[in-house]
Amino acid sequence: MYNIAILGASGYTGAELIRLIAGHSSMQIKALGGNSKAGQAMADVFPHLRHLDLPKLVTIDDIDFSQIDLCFCALPHKTSQEVIAKLPGDLKIVDLSADFRLRDPEAYEKWYGNPHSALAQQGEAVYGLTEFYREEIKGARLVAGTGCNAATGQLALRPLIAAGLIDLDEIILDLKCAVSGAGRSLKENLLHAELSEGYHAYAVGGTHRHLGEFDQEFSAVAGRPVKVQFTPHLVPANRGILATCYVKGDAQAIHAELQKTYADEPFVEVLPLGEAPSTRHIRGSNFCHVGVVQDRIAGRAIVVAALDNLTKGSSGQALQNANLMLGIAETEGLMMAPLFP
Repeated sequence: MYNIAILGASGYTGAELIRLIAGHSSMQIKALGGNSKAGQAMADVFPHLRHLDLPKLVTIDDIDFSQIDLCFCALPHKTSQEVIAKLPGDLKIVDLSADFRLRDPEAYEKWYGNPHSALAQQGEAVYGLTEFYREEIKGARLVAGTGCNAATGQLALRPLIAAGLIDLDEIILDLKCAVSGAGRSLKENLLHAELSEGYHAYAVGGTHRHLGEFDQEFSAVAGRPVKVQFTPHLVPANRGILATCYVKGDAQAIHAELQKTYADEPFVEVLPLGEAPSTRHIRGSNFCHVGVVQDRIAGRAIVVAALDNLTKGSSGQALQNANLMLGIAETEGLMMAPLFP
């Protein structure tokens, strides 16, 4: 039984980690860090976890990391790098923030607006897109979880770029993201009256920070610079991401490549050709559904991917990676069916 700490346990991804680990046969939660709510019981912060026997929230400084086998860090970017730099050098860590996703310190500063303060840790971090970095993750000490938008787009497009099946200069990624992707802190534009009964594009024109991940990963796979057109939209739903990717390529060949790539993957399901996925069919699960549809214009196709931003896009992916790091079956604690309706 491995002892687990969760830093940032009072946020959405922290709560999701607790929900998942509660059903894990080889992990027990030893410490919950939440500086702003230190001293409180998790039942008071998240009443839906009332049935679980959990430790109280404490400050990070109050955690004895010598008793911890693996630590999940669900803190905001910038804060995460500062905390991780001070943790024991032999502690296994899965970071859910953006701080260690980008390998180039200059790229990090460009997209996040401040210099990286933990360059040694940044240099050792392994990118956490499990399906494509599985072997590296197994031997890693520090794994950097992907952005939820970045995970969705990459699961749809990465195999196609690697196989040379699509025009690299004509990729349009239109993405719809539920409101929990913006975190739990109070923001005026996320109030019910501001968000409900409509949705809107944001970070229009190529300013979204997850573009740094798309640039890094797609370019590495292609062996040349790749820049996609990417527009995210905020929708009045609690969970889910739907990525609609417009590409130039043969739909049947694209579908066949995705089927081949994900044939043995436990969490990625490729739908029959012509069928598009829905976020309602993956909600609350670690599954990603991918569909391919022939466009009415010859030589063009539409690839659609759906996943839960809190699970497969963040906390579920983090647990999937932690399982690999600890030598546990990759699917442990993650095979729950989606919630429906």
